[in-house]
Amino acid sequence: MTRFIQCLTTPQHDIRDELKAGLNAEHAHVSPKYLYDALGSKLFEAICELPEYYPTRTEAGIFAERAEAIAASVGRGATLIDLGAGNCTKAAKLFPALRPSQYAPVDISVDFLRDAVGRLQMQFPQIDMIGVGMDFSSGLALPEAVNDDNRLFFYPGSSIGNFMPDEALAFLRRVHAACMHGDKANGGILIGVDLVKEKGVLDLAYDDALGVTAAFNLNILRHLNLLLDADFELRAWRHRGFFNVERSRVEMHLESEIDQVVSWAGGERQFARGERIHTENSYKYTQDNFIAMLRQAGFGDVAAWTDPAGWFLVCHARAA
Repeated sequence: MTRFIQCLTTPQHDIRDELKAGLNAEHAHVSPKYLYDALGSKLFEAICELPEYYPTRTEAGIFAERAEAIAASVGRGATLIDLGAGNCTKAAKLFPALRPSQYAPVDISVDFLRDAVGRLQMQFPQIDMIGVGMDFSSGLALPEAVNDDNRLFFYPGSSIGNFMPDEALAFLRRVHAACMHGDKANGGILIGVDLVKEKGVLDLAYDDALGVTAAFNLNILRHLNLLLDADFELRAWRHRGFFNVERSRVEMHLESEIDQVVSWAGGERQFARGERIHTENSYKYTQDNFIAMLRQAGFGDVAAWTDPAGWFLVCHARAA
């Protein structure tokens, strides 16, 4: 039987305050977590099928080719906690190798997750499943129904790249703390990380020819209209996605096509033509500097696997 637990969510007034503060900042910005409403989650699924978007298939290739080595490093029977689970497909492909005793997918898009877990439970009725609807970007207080023994936090897709480097370190430290059972370390992390590569490859991955990534990015304005009672006109904005070499990160922005005023409940802002709203970063790491970050966060016994081209990294590390 599938259980689904929706943890305490951020109050609506706090969400609105956060969004208004970002939109009113000197350089307007919105957290990438607001990209993932129900429609945004489906659009991201489509992005993962694009030929330009290499991370998903490259990471999947590592998991497929190295499944037994990963299982040997991780061990079997873990409590598999899938952070940002989405449609749960990545974790499900590892079930035969890892044989988790419990599966706890966590995602901010509650309705999307509930449907995905329901379908997955029918395929794997022998695995105890607990869907957890929550925003884990600022905290990892999991419900008591999630086992605290032998926890394996699964964070694929290089989602760690959405954090600024200092935020990424803080996040990894929270994962480390959630692996502790009393005074003893009892768990670890299995994580996918996108590596630095040619700018042309990265630019195409985040600005595809079909415009699916553009639709995904523009959908955040539709979401803001709902959350803020705003009047963003999607046709007045265009997607920008590119690799910032100096900062080693892909940036996604929405750029105003015209001079315009956007209003929302209790406020408004004038956007000049060419002015941008920053919606997402995706930092790219080298293998050495990411493993160093894991160790700084308190993890040890790091095992690492890459694809033949060295484009993507998968790491398993134990809480020390």
